[in-house]
Amino acid sequence: MTAEEPFAQLISVFFNECEELMSGMEQYLSDLQSGNSDDETLNAIFRAVHSIKAGAGAFQFNNLVDFSHIFEALLDKLRNGEISINENVTKTLFSASDVLSDLIEAAQNNEDLGEDFGAQAKSELEKLLNQEQVNATEKTEEVEELEKPDAGGIKEYAISFSPNPEVFRNANEPILLIRELKTLGDVEVNIDLSNLPNLHSIEPEDSYLSWDIKISSEEGIDEIREVFEFVEDDCKLDISLVEGNESKPGATSIEESLVEIIQGSKVGEKDQKGSKKAGVANQVQSATKAPIKATSIRVDLERIDKLVNMVGELVITQAMLTQDLEEVDTSKNMRLVSGMEELASHSRELQENVMAIRMQPVKSVFSRMPRLVRDLSGQLKKKVKLVMIGEATEVDKTVIEEIADPLTHMIRNSLDHGLEMPDVREKNGKDPEGIICLSAEHRGGRIVIEISDDGAGINREVVLKKALEKNIIESDDLSDEEIDNLIFHPGFSTAEQVTNVSGRGVGMDVVRKNIINLGGRISVQSETGKGSKFTLSLPLTLAVLDGMIIGIGDQKYVIPVNSIVESIRPDKSELMTLFGNTQVVRIRGEYIPLIPAGELLGISNSITDPSEALVVIVETDSSNHAGIIVDHLVGQQQVVIKSLESNYQHIDGVSAATILGNGQVCLIVDIDGLEEMDRARRGGDKLTNAIIEKSMIVEQDVKRA
Repeated sequence: MTAEEPFAQLISVFFNECEELMSGMEQYLSDLQSGNSDDETLNAIFRAVHSIKAGAGAFQFNNLVDFSHIFEALLDKLRNGEISINENVTKTLFSASDVLSDLIEAAQNNEDLGEDFGAQAKSELEKLLNQEQVNATEKTEEVEELEKPDAGGIKEYAISFSPNPEVFRNANEPILLIRELKTLGDVEVNIDLSNLPNLHSIEPEDSYLSWDIKISSEEGIDEIREVFEFVEDDCKLDISLVEGNESKPGATSIEESLVEIIQGSKVGEKDQKGSKKAGVANQVQSATKAPIKATSIRVDLERIDKLVNMVGELVITQAMLTQDLEEVDTSKNMRLVSGMEELASHSRELQENVMAIRMQPVKSVFSRMPRLVRDLSGQLKKKVKLVMIGEATEVDKTVIEEIADPLTHMIRNSLDHGLEMPDVREKNGKDPEGIICLSAEHRGGRIVIEISDDGAGINREVVLKKALEKNIIESDDLSDEEIDNLIFHPGFSTAEQVTNVSGRGVGMDVVRKNIINLGGRISVQSETGKGSKFTLSLPLTLAVLDGMIIGIGDQKYVIPVNSIVESIRPDKSELMTLFGNTQVVRIRGEYIPLIPAGELLGISNSITDPSEALVVIVETDSSNHAGIIVDHLVGQQQVVIKSLESNYQHIDGVSAATILGNGQVCLIVDIDGLEEMDRARRGGDKLTNAIIEKSMIVEQDVKRA
């Protein structure tokens, strides 16, 4: 390892922490905007900015330090009640947060934004600070005296510093603060050991020491207090100006004091009881050897990926051994059977825990959207409120990284094309402030993300006209669903002119491609005058899943277990042919369309009669039910997901592949893909739905009669 590598790792950790801090600060600022201006919200924002400033100072990111310093100065006055929170202040805080985010990104990418970058935001911060100066008459006589310059330029301060027991748990180190004081002048230190407990009562993570410090410095009281600014909530602190140059007896430097504590030579000097001297030194010496428990660690994603791959191979090996065991007479060796069952249990538990390591909340992506909405709404002169639901929903790290751009495209699309101008909304009887809702939830073993707005909806006449002009379609005889899906066509745009927001036709088609590459699907629902909703259905993980192995003809396929509702063998009386080759099955009063998987996948020797086959009832992304006709069920098994497109090519109705225990490649069924293939086979879905609905009405009328 070179000397630069540890430093690079530290910088990487710093930027990771900045990302987390900015994400949290965005949420706190939103709370502040909504009227939640309690002390904890302001303190959390202040701590985030202060932490960023401290880290940036360590790595000499001067532009970041300078801006965050004035940012935290305003936050400090806000939390002290010296400045009242209003709409203008909140707006300034958001602007400062955006500039801070840009400065962090520039530092991370080693970019020079120039000295004037963020000048407007800095000016707004300074303006608020200058307008709300503390009245000098309200200051106490002590403060006035502290601010008076000493005749000789050197002032002496007495500092009483008593950290709270939990100071270490908040990642603070008192020794470093005292060392920082030494850079401001001459320092004398006395350590108070009176609160040090017996050895058996010591908690390794707690602080028991306090310090009496005298410093001679040319600096003012504000500079002295600033050293302790980050720990002021975790300590008792008193700073006062003293007369004369007398020093307390027994004062030593901090390094000398630490040596004395460890060696036990002068530990008991402050305590005159001889019986206590010997014990304290040993206690402290033992306490320094006590391990400090770490609650979390940072691990490179590459290492986790290797671990996931190894777990995947372990799952395949375990499945292979299980299959081989079925062909062996195990009646004489039940230990082998028991051992394999235990191995299967451990493999599953290991897989679940490894997958949990990669799971992260979608909040890291969602937190980027408020700024996007603020910037675009101001640019487009629209009033927009962003509502985010389900930010704690967890999904695989890889999926999170890939959905950031698609979500950005769709939010921009909703703002530009979906929401109307405020005056238009008022004329239509709507609130002038439009609403965009971004939500995430787990559904059927997948994560479903929805982006909806209460705008005008898709103008199907305009879409159809543009599609005909661009020769995307040859006929205008399309269903509403087919017209809506035209917006995903490459190069399609309804914008009258190209702007820096939209108009080039390279947004929604890219979104669809990215989602499909992740093994997901995207759909759109729109109602004229009421708004549109885009639904993204994505796999929770790209590594391992629980699958039901099914047999269709002489082939085996895998259906995700989380999508399966039940499996039935329907009676002929429960089957109905609506028209042509469209079949439905009636289950508990619900008519469910049947999908002939064998026919769609090109398997000639599959069973086509549902009454002789099995019907696997599954839930689709649209929360509808469908029945997949299969020959038989083989069994449930954990399978390792292998990308089919990267290793072979895309196959309709198939999402990925896996390797079974016998080494055979098995395809994983794409339920929604099969549903689309079946819909195309039927020639559309509108007629089928109409007939199903009519059949249900007729049945209800018969029951009433």
